Amino acid sequence: YDPFRQVPLFHFSDGRSLLLTPCLLIHVACVCAGHNASRDVVTLVKSVLFHRRNPLHFHFITDTVANRILSSLFQSWMVPSVQVSFYDADELKSEVSWIPNKHYSGIYGLMKLTLTKALPSDLSKVIVLDTDITFATDIAELWGIFRKFTDKQVIGLVENQSDWYLGNLWKNHKPWPALGRGFNTGVILLYLERLRRISWEQMWRLTAERELMSMLSTSLADQDIFNAFIKQNPVLVHQLPCFWNVQLSDHTRSEQCYTEVSDLKVIHWNSPKKLRVKNKHVEFFRNLYLTFLEYDGNLLRRELFGCPSQASPESVQLQKALEELDEDDQCYDFRRERLTVHRVHLYFLQYDYTPTEDNTDITLVAQLSMDRLQMLEAICKHWEGPISLALYMSDAEAQQFLRYAQASEVLKNRKNVGYHIVYKEGQFYPVNLVRNVALKNANTPYVFLTDVDFLPMYGLYDYLRKSVVQLDMAHTKKALVVPAFETLRYRLSFPKSKAELLSMLDMGTLYTFRYHVWPKGHAPTNYAKWRTATTSYKVEWEPDFEPYVVVRRDCPEYDQRFVGFGWNKVSHIMELDAQEYDLMVLPNAFMIHMPHAPSFDISKFRSSSSYRNCLNTLKDEFHQDLSRKYGSAALKYLTAQRNI
Repeated sequence: YDPFRQVPLFHFSDGRSLLLTPCLLIHVACVCAGHNASRDVVTLVKSVLFHRRNPLHFHFITDTVANRILSSLFQSWMVPSVQVSFYDADELKSEVSWIPNKHYSGIYGLMKLTLTKALPSDLSKVIVLDTDITFATDIAELWGIFRKFTDKQVIGLVENQSDWYLGNLWKNHKPWPALGRGFNTGVILLYLERLRRISWEQMWRLTAERELMSMLSTSLADQDIFNAFIKQNPVLVHQLPCFWNVQLSDHTRSEQCYTEVSDLKVIHWNSPKKLRVKNKHVEFFRNLYLTFLEYDGNLLRRELFGCPSQASPESVQLQKALEELDEDDQCYDFRRERLTVHRVHLYFLQYDYTPTEDNTDITLVAQLSMDRLQMLEAICKHWEGPISLALYMSDAEAQQFLRYAQASEVLKNRKNVGYHIVYKEGQFYPVNLVRNVALKNANTPYVFLTDVDFLPMYGLYDYLRKSVVQLDMAHTKKALVVPAFETLRYRLSFPKSKAELLSMLDMGTLYTFRYHVWPKGHAPTNYAKWRTATTSYKVEWEPDFEPYVVVRRDCPEYDQRFVGFGWNKVSHIMELDAQEYDLMVLPNAFMIHMPHAPSFDISKFRSSSSYRNCLNTLKDEFHQDLSRKYGSAALKYLTAQRNI
């Protein structure tokens, strides 16, 4: 640190120092495709953000999946002094699709070759990173090395630390040509301005065409072509110290890159074995990686010291709304929670859904937290259709969930389940916000809005799809009510039919849902009528009615002012009724609530009078908003509230 100029200095091992310009914008590029790479890139970004002192601009070359995931994540992350741009990988495929590639990265492993074309023409320099990189230092130090380039150098790379390009790994091993040990392309300094000047696109193409005549395909994707190019043009490469890309694949010389583990700058998990790789310091490396994997991303929203950030319109609007809150209001915490922006990671696991041709498909929509994970396997066994689940978790809990899902044969084999992580923040459970994330990311024309504590009857998915057609849901406003029951037994012989359920109801093995603590919630379903019903029947809305329903996906969202326990589903059914949805009870459908420990929020509701008072205040405000929104159609709710 230079105390006179008050800016950081980067000291090289040879004794020279390099001035790091404060507030200089650093550009970082990454190719990212698919669900797994999108998870990996978050850990990379966390490690960069943790150490950085400069504004950053991330440039992501993505497929459709990664674009959807990462654009949503960064939009909700709202990290100061961070810009993000996306570039469509599909538009670049024709540039490299002619190159046969044996590497597991496929076509995306070749796309770093196209960056001079993909990135903006006025961008002069960029750091290019693989998704399996972890930073252990400020990325500004790496950016500063651009200043060490000679006038002719256009690319900065670390020497390859394995013997791959020496060609002696096995009999008849024939790698692509390389300069000495070759170079690894997990970390690259690209001087784009100079590369364009020397016609990089034409040069790498000519190199690839020439070598493919004898090599037939690449083995290490873009790395083979970069190395063949450098072999022909060694003057163009600037060799980086090897601690800028410590390569943790098996049988590498990575341990020669540092005398102390504290010396290293960048760790590269470039073995397919990832965290199971062999290295005498692998435990240290693994712990460093896991630190960022589970690190609370909310803590990275900090402003840069001495570096004024250009606030986004969203953050300006949010700040204004926060300033307008009255801190003396007894319900301040509730109102503050409604303005909290939670990070959202969509499609946390592999997801694959093919729409049905008849436009009758239905997604089961629910939300959960860590204490309900045990319900997932059972729900998947009871419901074979698509599922959209929003999980409210910390970063560390999300990783526990990942391990749980990957170890479960049931969950591992279900690709039509979308898992969306809403990261924890604040003191309340934002239940309706979490529900809305699951609802908005359903990909079918209809949704079954349920809770994760319920098991649907076997065959409910097919029955509901038939009901959608029979009741002409496509052209009418209907909400199909699935009658809810409950058991107090943790082990239940699940009824296989309505007749069997009625028998268990009569024997006291099952009950109508919450009849003993909250009868208002489901009494309008009219269970007495349901017992003998053979056709669907219409019921009228009544105060506090909160059935589980099937509706069109374009239904109103849940009202996010309701957090924690109380009125979160009731308010939604009220709005459906205000929009003149007909509530139709299905005669041969049912679901059963499984027992569990009480949630923390219901305990707060029962023990705190201020909690209950604020909930009543929010109810009144909701009624007023409903009246303004729907006029006379909502007057009955005000009347009903006064009569309670």
